[in-house]
Order: sequence, then C-alpha cells, then structure tokens
Amino acid sequence: MDDNWRTIDIDQYDEDAYTEDEILAEFESGISPQEADSAAQTRSTDVRNFLTKGDLNSALLRALEDPPYGRQLAQAKQTSTQTLLEVLNLFRADDITNIISSLSIDQKDLLMKYLYAGLAKPELYNSGVILTWHEKLVDAAGTGCIVRVMSDKRTVF
Repeated sequence: MDDNWRTIDIDQYDEDAYTEDEILAEFESGISPQEADSAAQTRSTDVRNFLTKGDLNSALLRALEDPPYGRQLAQAKQTSTQTLLEVLNLFRADDITNIISSLSIDQKDLLMKYLYAGLAKPELYNSGVILTWHEKLVDAAGTGCIVRVMSDKRTVF
C-alpha cells in the first residue's frame, strides 16, 4: 500500500468521470482568440465613441453585447471587462437604478458576471463603484441573478 494514499487520483479509475475539457467544451463560442480579440477591440472602440458623444446608456448596452465565452479568450475577456467597468465608473449613483431597470434579464445576468470579474481583481478596478452597482442590481433583479451567474459555466473572466 502506498503511504501517499491521499494523493492518488481516484477519478482515473472511474469510467464516468469527466474532465474539465469535456465539461466546458459545449460552452465554447467557436471563434478563434484572434477573432474574439478583434471583436472586443471593435466593441471597445464603439463604446468609446458613445462615451465621446455623452451617451452612457448606449455605451453600456454596447459593452454588454456579445460577451467572449471560452477558455482560450483571456485577452478578449480582459478587454471586455475593462471596457464595461470603465463605463460603469462614469454613471452617477442616482442614474444606476434607472439604467438597470431598462436592461433585460440576460443583460442583468451578464452585468453581474462582469461585476464579479471586476471584484476578482480589486487592484485593477474600483471596488466601491462595483459594489454600488452590485447592490442596485440585486435590488432590481433579486438574488436569482446571483444564483444564475454562479451556476453558469460560461464566464467572462
């Protein structure tokens, strides 16, 4: 008997054990990392154009379009997260509730994913602003939004 029995991978003996690749393969977007990076850069440029015009609502809606889902899309995910969180920083606290109420359920769930992505990197993003958005989003969408985001295998970070 091996003395390191706690380090034995017992899943190797189980025929029904799935690897992470097998589990997450169905959630791949099917686009290459280069295509995803290009789409994220285009989206970021569009958002900046809306911000230049002073149209925060359109900037937020554009930032929430076509999220990069997939395992090999780290750069596109980072660009998308940064773009969205820059938009969130520009909203006044009084306007947050109104814009959240105009979002669809899917957009609210996606916004929550981006909020958690921002909270995962407090050294890069303003946690105070993110927590304000989180509070207002939970008030509008309920705790079901949190449950849907936490149980969804498709991530934006």
